[in-house]
Amino acid sequence: MSGLNTWLLDPALHDYLAILKGARNGFVYGVKVRFPHALIMAILFGRGDWQSRLRVIYKATKQHAFNLAKFVSIYKALMLVQKKVNGGKERTADTFIAGLLGGYFVFGDRTAVNEQIVLYVVSRVVASLIPRTGAPYSRAPSPTSGGAAAVRPIPPDPRYFSVFAALSWGAVMWLFKNRGEAIQPGMFNSMTYLYRDSEVWNDLRTLFWHNT
Repeated sequence: MSGLNTWLLDPALHDYLAILKGARNGFVYGVKVRFPHALIMAILFGRGDWQSRLRVIYKATKQHAFNLAKFVSIYKALMLVQKKVNGGKERTADTFIAGLLGGYFVFGDRTAVNEQIVLYVVSRVVASLIPRTGAPYSRAPSPTSGGAAAVRPIPPDPRYFSVFAALSWGAVMWLFKNRGEAIQPGMFNSMTYLYRDSEVWNDLRTLFWHNT
């Protein structure tokens, strides 16, 4: 075991083993994120018997987990290749290039799961354009985050965030009312449940206990 640990801690192998560890972490995170989401969606909006619903949950969880594992490993591998090509130096554009290629090959195929992940990512990209306040979040960064440990996320300026929130909700409610076909299906189902199904009931049971 000591020999194996020595091998695993060899600095010359670190970047290669990090690719494997990244794939592992991507898979685990994908399961943790997708399974409860798919389970809740199956309970609230699922159709058919529970055997068919379980198949949908398994398929969505599997795709999310494997796609994250593939993206992380491809991203890390491309970063390593670019670093070696450039004489051991990492350029600022390397992360963009690795993310661009990884995103195309892993998430470029439009599926329901991929669409949700891409929409989640793009919402974070757009939200990052909100001006920041001067003070970072109070939670300290993880000591295992490597070079990123020196960076502490700064929350949005409350004034601009209020405008951003108002515009976001105004836009999505307008879309739901006038261009519902343009909304991602998972969100459309949730909004239908919240804003349309809540206007229909037949008796006390369907008013307070069971949706019609």
